[in-house]
Order: sequence, then structure tokens, then C-alpha cells
Amino acid sequence: MSLDTASPFDEIIDRRGSNSSKWDLMERAFGVPQEDGLAMWIADMDFRAPDFLQDAVKAQLEKANYGYFCGLESFNESVRWWMQERHGWALDTDHMFTTYGLGHGIAMAIQCFTEPEDHVAIFSPVYHEFAIKIGKTGRNLTELPLMQEDGRYTMDFAAYDGMMTGREKMVLFSSPHNPAGRVWTQSELSQLADFCKHHDLILVSDEIHHDLTFPGQTHLPMPVACPEITDRLIITTSASKTFNIAGTRCGCVTIPDPALRERFGRFYRGFDINPNLFGIVLMEAAYSPAGAAWVDELRAYLAGNAALFGEGIAAIPGLSFMPMESTYLSWVDFAGTGMVREEFQRRVFKDARIAATPGHTLGTGGESFLRFNLGMPRARVQEAVERLAAAFGDLQ
Repeated sequence: MSLDTASPFDEIIDRRGSNSSKWDLMERAFGVPQEDGLAMWIADMDFRAPDFLQDAVKAQLEKANYGYFCGLESFNESVRWWMQERHGWALDTDHMFTTYGLGHGIAMAIQCFTEPEDHVAIFSPVYHEFAIKIGKTGRNLTELPLMQEDGRYTMDFAAYDGMMTGREKMVLFSSPHNPAGRVWTQSELSQLADFCKHHDLILVSDEIHHDLTFPGQTHLPMPVACPEITDRLIITTSASKTFNIAGTRCGCVTIPDPALRERFGRFYRGFDINPNLFGIVLMEAAYSPAGAAWVDELRAYLAGNAALFGEGIAAIPGLSFMPMESTYLSWVDFAGTGMVREEFQRRVFKDARIAATPGHTLGTGGESFLRFNLGMPRARVQEAVERLAAAFGDLQ
């Protein structure tokens, strides 16, 4: 696949030495040297912030005051507009809480709606912070393993029924799926809704990657796909992954059901939480017509990166690439090499000098995988492919 050099996303930005967790911690985490390593682990992108975000920050700087603030009406309207225009979701902003990032919102939901020693279910492998937060809050983990069918993950609810202990109170769901980029279908979401009703579970639908579907794919927000379960539904969203503004720590937790919303509201107010000024400013600027146009360009670029990376992985014996439908996170299986985890990780970290997320940290089923972040200029994706081909060249 040839490289497209006409995109602004092709600009190489050196983030080393900028206190970027992704770049400045990779040597400590994986032994990948900072001077010539490729950071493909933490889920943020290496693209320059678009002008409409920079302009919003500059406008705030011109005010020369960073004190207490009010007036979230325009922010709320921008969220409402975005969800309606981009996802067909008629969100009621009176149902929404602004949290200190989505990780914070998910942790609060776990603490609010479950008790210590309760079980919380996840479909694994999945975003590692789900299990971490369940453990940190003193709850127990129930893993429901995803199945592979035609190279893609699917959910087997008949099997899951027999795995439930009866102590589960909640399920955390990644939609679209991190790490494999599955965009769940209406049928799958309806089965999930039935599963939650059958087992009397509160469903926390983490939809932080909802904007990053590839062209031709459509994300279905859970309240749109399955309005019949809004009495047990919590939706978490943010602009942080889409626009790479996670450092401003701003997310939204939306709870349609009045009883659940009142319960969460009491818990939320007990922490005396207020959103971050710059998180509000940037998220409002992002959820705009300019932001929508930028995201459409980004989605096409990420799909091109995925095609390039997938083609390269397919050419390396023993490696397989799970087809991506969304996100910038690629899930690569090394089982076909016959290598133990320590060996294929050594080749990636030491020989290829690539920092990638170890699959076993994302739960059962991830042991033979690594997660690669493709949210970077295409030339770096090409370089990663070449490094991997060299690191596993003896398998040719």
C-alpha cells in the first residue's frame, strides 16, 4: 500500500521530552529506548491539535483569568447537538453529569450502584481499566470471555448464562470495543439488553470511541439501539479520544432513568465535583461543525492506517490482525508463531523497539496478543511494519 502524503495528519510531531506519558514512560514500562523507540501503547494520538481547538484555548487565554466559572448552557447544548447530529441520539442534558474524565465517571458508577464484594462483569479481553477499577473499589470481577468467529469477536450469551454467579450487579461494556475495534450490531446489543434484564444487571456502556468508526460503519448508542433498558442504563461519553484532549479530564455520564439518576446525583454531589475549565472549553469547541468535518477526515485517515498495518501484519508468518471497524487500536495475535509470551514480547520491545500494550493485561483471551496504537502519522505506521517484519524475519 502506498503512503498518502497529502494529509495534515502526516505531519511528524516529536513528543519526546514533553511529559507525554505515551512517549516519556515507554522506556520505564517496556525497556523501549526513548531516542529511537516507537510509542504504540497508551491510547492517545500523535496528531497536531486542530486550529479550532487552538483558537478556543487562545480565546480563553485572552481573558487572563482562570477563576471559578459558570454558564454551562452552551457546553450542554454542544453535547446535545453532537449526539443528535452524529449519532441520532436525542440526549436530554438534564440527564447528564460532567465528570473528571470518564475513568472517574465509571469508578463512581461502580461505587454508587454496587457494594463491596459484589461482582461486576466484563466481556474480556477488554480495556484494562475496567478490571483495575473493579479491583480498586473492592468489588469482584466476573470475566465473560469473548468468542472468535471468522476472525472477529462475538458474544455468546447462552454460554454466559452458565458463568454468572448470581452475585453480579453490574456489567461494564466497551462500545465500540477496545482493543479489537468491533462495532456491535443491533442484534448483539439487543441480546445484551436481554441478558442484563434476565440477570438484573445495571449496564454501564462506555462509548468513548463512538466517533471513531471507519467509513461505512455506524455506531449505535445503547439508548438508541435498546431504549427498553433505559431503566438500568448508564452511558459514558467524551470528546477525549476523538480529539485527543484526555489531559483536560472532562467526560459525561448520562443516566436516563429518574431513580438511578437521583441516586447517582446524591453520590456525585457528595464529592463536590466541578468540571475543569479547559476541559469544558475544548469539548465545546470540539463538538461543532468544524469538529465534525475534522473527525470525518480523521476517520478516513485511521482507516488507511489500519489497512496499511493489516497488510503488513498479514505478510509476517505467524502473526494475524483482527479486522478493525473502528478506533485506532489494533489487536494483533502472535499465537501462530508458536512463541511463548515472553519471546514475542521481547522481539517487539527489544528487537523492533516498539512499545505496545501486552494483551494479557486486558484479561482472559488476550495472552497471545499485543495492542498497537495506530493514531500516528502513516510514515510511522509503515516504520512499525518494517520493524516487525525484521524482528520476525527468521519466520519467513
